[in-house]
Amino acid sequence: MSKRAARQGDQHSQGTMVSTTTQPFTAVGDDAHEADGSLLGRVRHPLNPISHAQIEIVLSRSVAGVAVIFAMQSAPLMLEQLESRKAAFGVPIAILLGLTIVIFVVATLIRRGIRTAAAAVAAVYLAALFVWPLLMIDPTAVLESKPWLWYLCSVATSCAAIALPLFWAAAYTVVAPITFGLLRVLPSGGEAENLLAVLDTCYAMLLGGTVLIIIYVLREATAKVDTAQSNALAKYSVAVRHHATEVERVEVDSIVHDTVLATLLSAAGVRNARGAELAAAMARSAIIRLQEANGERNLDDATVSVAKLAARIRSAAASTGVFTVTELCLDGLSIPEHAAEALYSASVQAMVNSVQHAGPAQSRNVTVSGNDQSGCTIEISDTGRGFDVSSVASARLGLRVSIHDRVAAAGGVAVLRTSIGRGTTITITWPRADEADEPIAVSAAEAMGALSGRDAGGK
Repeated sequence: MSKRAARQGDQHSQGTMVSTTTQPFTAVGDDAHEADGSLLGRVRHPLNPISHAQIEIVLSRSVAGVAVIFAMQSAPLMLEQLESRKAAFGVPIAILLGLTIVIFVVATLIRRGIRTAAAAVAAVYLAALFVWPLLMIDPTAVLESKPWLWYLCSVATSCAAIALPLFWAAAYTVVAPITFGLLRVLPSGGEAENLLAVLDTCYAMLLGGTVLIIIYVLREATAKVDTAQSNALAKYSVAVRHHATEVERVEVDSIVHDTVLATLLSAAGVRNARGAELAAAMARSAIIRLQEANGERNLDDATVSVAKLAARIRSAAASTGVFTVTELCLDGLSIPEHAAEALYSASVQAMVNSVQHAGPAQSRNVTVSGNDQSGCTIEISDTGRGFDVSSVASARLGLRVSIHDRVAAAGGVAVLRTSIGRGTTITITWPRADEADEPIAVSAAEAMGALSGRDAGGK
């Protein structure tokens, strides 16, 4: 039997408690300082979290875009300088270098083999530098301009920074510019002056070094972000398991108090056949609820109108014959189904406590109203004998489990106000406000003691 079906059945049975289904809550206990809805409530994940993998894609695609621009810039000069080079070898070198750049660009788009393609670009470029003088038709002829490889030097050092470990990438950033500088002073490199060759070398090294630093700083930063995120997810997983365990404990404690214990007490007091029949019916209901607690929890996003919740509370109050129910400003309000179940069960338990333990009272009232958090507030009050919260037994479960913990687990708050001779008022609010500053008739320490670990005479 599903929990939804059980709840629907409970709507037609007077005086029968319904099982509580809860979702992760925002705060537990009246002493919680802040409600953290993102940890155990509905989590909001970042839409585009920064990660190491994403930074790698951004860096590689940026380098690929620059490589395409510089390759297009060097293409006219490459065609111009083919006249002074051996076509049988010069053209294949140019085609091979262009092909590796194209493969690198494609790899960044499909996110496969990026480092391998980048390493190929760096290797082919360095090989082209070394064989450049050997591929000239006349090695003694002075080239009229810089070799077209100059425009791809920063592309090669950037690809090395992406593909190689830090040490080897730094070494490549030094070796490639120096090799071009040595080539620059040769006739095949334009026979530039030594100062100009040194300036070209330093410029290429500075540019390559800057790109290398940026890449590795971003890698280190995003690696730390990934580590922190993994640690946070691990802690979140532990917190969720702990929370699930606590919610199960609250629900089982509530069932034990609301049905099992009540059934045992009823059976112990049987004096006639009618009493035996009633005890048997209560036992069957208790077994069903225990079976439900062992099943899957309802975690859907279904909502229930507050007016419908108020109608259920009115029906339960009518079965007692002593409570007056008032509804205020409920039009258009709805709350999650799990919260409605928790509020209904806690309200019924509060009414039962009043009837059983408050003694004679001139009035007993239930007020269901909307609140400023687009939720609802339920106040159950009586003018009975009240009780002293400092003298209650810690083994009682009524207030602590069936009301306080049950409401807190659903994301709400239950506040107790009582003193001897002045009656008792329990205010149940959903959702919990950021700061609970409700006034109480007893001291804060006493009220907290009553709700978190004590109970008065069965309450």
